[in-house]
Amino acid sequence: MLNCPIKQSFGIPCPGCGLQRSLSALWNGNFVASLKHYPALLPLILLFAYLIFHLIYKFKNGANTLKWLFILNVCIIYLSFILSFFEIWFFRK
Repeated sequence: MLNCPIKQSFGIPCPGCGLQRSLSALWNGNFVASLKHYPALLPLILLFAYLIFHLIYKFKNGANTLKWLFILNVCIIYLSFILSFFEIWFFRK
């Protein structure tokens, strides 16, 4: 796995930290570990799959659905990012 340059430089995780481990766990069929490493991976996959199908089939409300899926993904990413800071600050030994 590649190391995060932000985590190496500053010692804090970036909003994308855990994506590689999550994708690897998902590829190996371990959904629970995938969600623990990066909770936004499955919604991101759903977003990109819906985007591809919308570009091919031109869904009636596809742009609106994509907008809400994007907002959901951003909220999940930053909520997990904020929770990782609480984990670092309060549970560091």
